[in-house]
Amino acid sequence: MDIFTRAERSILMSRIKAKNTLPERLLFTELRRLGIRFRRHYKIYGKPDIAFPRENLAIFIDGDFWHGYNWESKKEIPPKVFWQSKIRQNIKRDRKVNKQLFRQGWKVMRIWEHTVKKNPHGCAVRIVRRLKSI
Repeated sequence: MDIFTRAERSILMSRIKAKNTLPERLLFTELRRLGIRFRRHYKIYGKPDIAFPRENLAIFIDGDFWHGYNWESKKEIPPKVFWQSKIRQNIKRDRKVNKQLFRQGWKVMRIWEHTVKKNPHGCAVRIVRRLKSI
C-alpha cells in the first residue's frame, strides 16, 4: 500500500502547509495592491482562503495535486492506491463544500494553484470582476 508506516506518513502530512502557501500570499498581495479588502481563512463551512462576507463570495485556492487538477485525463497518476483514494475524497469534499455554501447563500470561486503562480494579477482581476458583478 504505502511505503511509509502510519506514523511516518502522519509526520510527513503534518508538514504540508494548509494556510499562507505561496499561491495564497501571491494573491493576497495582488488584491491588496488593487486596494481590495478581504478576509483570510474566514470561519465558515469549508474555510475559504479568501472571503468577502458582505458580498457572500468565498474563494478557494486549490492545490493542483491535492484537489485533482486534470484528474479525468490522468487517473493513473499518482500510481499508488493511497493517493488516488485521497485525491478522490478531496474532490468529493470540494463538491460538498460548494453545495453547502451555495445553500447558505454564498457564491464560490475556485482557482487552481498553477493559475495563481503563473498570473496572480490576472486572478486578482477576475476576483474584482466577480465582485463588481455581484
